Parts: sequence; structure tokens; C-alpha cells
Amino acid sequence: MENFNFYSPTEFVFGKDRENECGKYVKKFGGSKVLIHYGGSSAIKSGLIDRVKKSLDSEKIPYVELGGVKPNPRDVLVYEGIDLCKKENVDFILAVGGGSVIDSAKAIAVGVPYDGDFWDFYTYKAKIEKAIPVGTVLTIAAAGSEGSGDSVITKEDGMWKRGAGSEHMRPKFSVMNPMLTCTLPSYQTACGATDIMAHVFERYFTNTNEVEITDRLCEAVLITMVKETPRVIEDPNNYDARANIMWAGTVAHNGIVGVGRAQDWNSHGIEHELSGLYDCAHGAGLAVVMPSWMEFVMEHDVMRFAQMAERVFGVPMNFADPSDTARKGIKEFRKFLKSIGMPINFEELGAKKEDIPVLVEKFGLGENGKTGGFVSLSSKDVEKILNIAAEATI
Repeated sequence: MENFNFYSPTEFVFGKDRENECGKYVKKFGGSKVLIHYGGSSAIKSGLIDRVKKSLDSEKIPYVELGGVKPNPRDVLVYEGIDLCKKENVDFILAVGGGSVIDSAKAIAVGVPYDGDFWDFYTYKAKIEKAIPVGTVLTIAAAGSEGSGDSVITKEDGMWKRGAGSEHMRPKFSVMNPMLTCTLPSYQTACGATDIMAHVFERYFTNTNEVEITDRLCEAVLITMVKETPRVIEDPNNYDARANIMWAGTVAHNGIVGVGRAQDWNSHGIEHELSGLYDCAHGAGLAVVMPSWMEFVMEHDVMRFAQMAERVFGVPMNFADPSDTARKGIKEFRKFLKSIGMPINFEELGAKKEDIPVLVEKFGLGENGKTGGFVSLSSKDVEKILNIAAEATI
């Protein structure tokens, strides 16, 4: 196990009706004027925004609103939010929604005190030094953004999808009421579940030895998702299953399952180009990319893949041929994704094989560049993974 620091100061406010306490927590963390940031009309129609406003009113905290966040959140709305916060002297942002809303709120939060273009942080031209505080009311279990210091934004000019990370962006508090996820369409639920599993796999496939505790934590989250996702697809109002998934999403991405071990993140990087180009759901893109990445890199550490197959998907270990166990585990993962309604190849995702050169170019390695991670990838490697993804079957 490698040396590590672990810091996760977000206060999680979990359970039924806890959104009615937002005002109390905004006040606790020093907010005196709030931007309520949200996505589409569903948050209004459901009465959630009114409940949030009522909680702020009860603490005599004024607020302004900015809706309209799209999946794969755009820089255009971030700029609008920064201008609004500066004009209205906002000192706290309350994100009401899923990962896209929270990521957009974080981008606004770092942009308000910065004299330059917030996009500098997403292209590594500048380091995040400060941000106004953010709180969240989570409505989709998926991205884990409610407990992380990460944010991903898409620049509309060119549809470049890029991420930034800083402890300054980690939410001060996150309200997590599993009931708020019960009205999600099954496709969105499945996309979220896939994203949660992908966050774990990005940490699970490591070159660090002797990490039994985090291996077992990763496997616990994965097994939970394999058990609970079909239950909520079948019965969207299953509170207990929703609660387990919601907390799994936080645990998967607040850092605890990845401490002390090298991580990968190449599948996420490749998928960002798919959702950047096609504006597909992030989880759906990961369902296509991640098993294909697994197939491509499996021989690098066959026993780790065989361990995943046995411990997570119950594949009997073939000690004479661990590669057989590993391949079967990847197949079981893909079968699971298919069973919950996820695409497994380009055609089902709505992607085009002829666009692979464009995706590789946007990935940005050039002719001789290499990524880091579990296995370092070249542009040719990315192309091979995308070709596997294009034609994948069960």
C-alpha cells in the first residue's frame, strides 16, 4: 500500500425529507445569499425547489435562481452563473440535482473569485486557489460529485469535455434523500449505476500490491450494485435499494476506496470523447467503453481480472487457466450491463465506427504520446479499444 492523505470533510445529511433542512446547513457553513442552481423543470414540478426555498426562507437567507443545466453541463451556463453571482453578491451555491448540476455549480464556484476565464482550470492553465462554498441536494445517484472535489464541464465551442479537481470544490454539505431518485426513468437509473461501478473499477485495477482492504471495499460496492440495481429497475419505489445505491455512489467517488493505490481513469478519458461528440449519457458511454478496455488490458494482470470475476460476479476460479476466469468475468459484466438496459456497442449507443479517428484525435495523445494508469495507452491503443467497443457482443 502506498502512502496517502485522506480528507473528506463533506457533511452528509441522509434520509427522507432531509431537503427541508437545507437552510439550516447553508447558515451553518456561512452562506448569507444563495444561488439555487438546478437543471430542468422536473425539480420545479416535483415541488423540490419550493421546499428548498422554504427552508432558506425559514432561515431568512435570500436567494437567486439559475436553472437550465443540461447533461454534460456546458460552459455557457457556467459563465452566466458566474456573472449572476458577482452581480448579486452570492456567497453560497446550492446545487439541486445530479452530477451535471453539481459539476456546473462547482465550476461557477471557482469562477466567481477568479479574475480570468474559469476554463483555465479545466485546461490546467491555472491552479484552483479558492472557491465560494457549495452545498448539494442530490437527485440522481451516479457521479459521486456530492462527495468529491471533481467537476467535468463541456465547452460548447468544439464540444471539448474536460475535468478539474480541487479540495476547494468539495461540497460543504450534501443532502441525500433516496426518495428523490424514485421518479427517475429506468434508463437514467441504469446509467447512474454504471457510472458508480466505473468509478470503482477505475480504482480497482491497480498496479499497487498488498491493498486487500481497499480491494474488499471496492468489491463490496460492486456487489451491492449488482444486487440492488435490478431491484430498483423492477421496483422504482424500493426505498431500501435506492438508499443503498445512493450511498454506494458517494462511497465510490469520495476517495475512500482508492486510497493507497495507483488508479487508472483511462476508460473515463475515452468515454469523455464519446459523450463530448455525441452528447450521450456518461454512464451509457462507460457501459460501451469499460468492458472493451478490460478486454484490451486483461493480460497485463490476469489474476486481478480473475479475482474480480470470482469475487464480484461469482465465476468459479479456473486455476489451470485464470485467463478463462478473467474473460468470463468481463462477459458477466457486459451481460449485467445489458440486463439493466445499457448499450454495449457503438450501434446501441448511437456512435459511428467511422468517427473513431476523430475520437482518437480529440483524446489528444498525438503520434507519440502515452497516458498513465493501469496500462499506459497510445493513440493506437485507444483506437483498438474503440474498435472493440464498436462491435462488442455478449
